[in-house]
Amino acid sequence: MSAYNDGPLHKGLRNQLVNQLREKGITDEKVLQAILAVPRHYFFDSAFERIAYEDRAFPIAAGQTISQPYTVAYQTQLLQVTKSSKVLEIGTGSGYQCTILAEMGARVFTIERQKILFDQLQQSFPFKKQYPGTKFFYGDGFEGLPTFAPFDRVIITAAAPFTPPKLIDQMRPGAMMVIPRDEGESQRMLRITKQADGSVTEESFDLFSFVPMLSGKNR
Repeated sequence: MSAYNDGPLHKGLRNQLVNQLREKGITDEKVLQAILAVPRHYFFDSAFERIAYEDRAFPIAAGQTISQPYTVAYQTQLLQVTKSSKVLEIGTGSGYQCTILAEMGARVFTIERQKILFDQLQQSFPFKKQYPGTKFFYGDGFEGLPTFAPFDRVIITAAAPFTPPKLIDQMRPGAMMVIPRDEGESQRMLRITKQADGSVTEESFDLFSFVPMLSGKNR
């Protein structure tokens, strides 16, 4: 990861990025302010600091990616996070998405199945003191975290072949899940809301491309 230096150049690049996201249709000012506040280059090697503020995905360890900023903003906007929302994230990856959620005041419980990524975050997550309520788990995202349920929000940051039923079970009535679903080259972004009787409703949004969501844990 980058050395933790956040200067005028980085802040200027973030401001440009936020302007690009506005032009692409992101309207939630809380989301935009979180992206403006979080130094994305902290999640990159110092050699790639400028690339950190380009609106594109970038490869990280274990064949995974740090998502495109627009994708992060899009999912976060659909999630309708409020302060103190209890959020389950499936697919920690670099830790950038969960940091955006934490910056917005959410209590984030995030699961990563790739041991190398989980270990990296344990050793070098740059915001441990700033967001002490963020909890990291090594495990199978399809199983969720039943011990810590129920959750107000669930966000899945990998292409899910189906909606995991155990994650629906771990949502409280009124909770929302944002999930890119379907196999293949692209996935439809869905927002699933759990009703008081336990049933769910689905809203369909744009197409995106994610790495696949896999079961089990990978050492």
